[in-house]
Amino acid sequence: MYPTSLTQLARANPFSAPLFSLQKLEEPQQNLRGQRPRRLAAAADVSCEFGSSKYYALCGFGGILSCGLTHTAVVPLDLVKCRLQVNPDKYKSIGNGFAVTVREDGFRGLAKGWAPTFIGYSMQGLCKFGFYEVFKIFYSDMLGEENAYLWRTSLYLAASASAEFFADIALAPMEAAKVRIQTQPGYANTLRQCAPKMFAEEGLWAFLLYCRRCLSHWRVTAVYLPPQPSCSSPQQGVLPDVNQCLCPSGVWKGLVARIIMIGTLTALQWFIYDSVKVYFRLPRPPPPEMPESLKKKLGLTE
Repeated sequence: MYPTSLTQLARANPFSAPLFSLQKLEEPQQNLRGQRPRRLAAAADVSCEFGSSKYYALCGFGGILSCGLTHTAVVPLDLVKCRLQVNPDKYKSIGNGFAVTVREDGFRGLAKGWAPTFIGYSMQGLCKFGFYEVFKIFYSDMLGEENAYLWRTSLYLAASASAEFFADIALAPMEAAKVRIQTQPGYANTLRQCAPKMFAEEGLWAFLLYCRRCLSHWRVTAVYLPPQPSCSSPQQGVLPDVNQCLCPSGVWKGLVARIIMIGTLTALQWFIYDSVKVYFRLPRPPPPEMPESLKKKLGLTE
């Protein structure tokens, strides 16, 4: 039958597709009213080669547009979400948060933090989508043709996790500035005011502190909290003090706003990213196909 070791390996992988027997199906040619049958776009009708430097660059450009534009578009909702998290006594709900912000700062106040949001998430999108393609091919070459096919879904997960690691590092400095602009009244109104002030007060560490939260993806509350009586650390509002300053129910503040925000972002990001790939005529990744050597080992070919 099949070689025991390879069969067990294929079946032991929880993310791999089950083995199917190969069958050759012949589909009849249909010709309606003399029209030629529809075909997929020709493989030659692409602007670059899959896996080339131009391909990676255009994927990164698509990531910049998809992440930078969408996150900037929802800055008002993000601002209200952050304020719900750091000052729930003042901002009691999403609607109340918008009303209080407009009453105190006007409609322009809803756009606070748009510059670091656009820059930071553009860099995140560049790394997230661009590096995913890079790591996907890198890990495939590292594993070899047969293992890359058997563990393809695990490979995709590893590639996306690796890309997100660098994407969050690229995002962290601008996100730290954005949170301070949005949640610390009187600290700064623009990125040009905020960045020099942060560097003068805390040095480079002020921009890197947010990396811990980004890399852990623990997005339950804002990094910087206002002074509270129960906080004993001199670095008030830093992430380790979240457990001290908030009750268990407090870590879920802003959950509804975040669900609305992320749901909208995700849909728009994939729409924009795929539109960019279609516009620039990028080649589609080749579908996973069992290598001939593995077919012979599994006895699927003579």
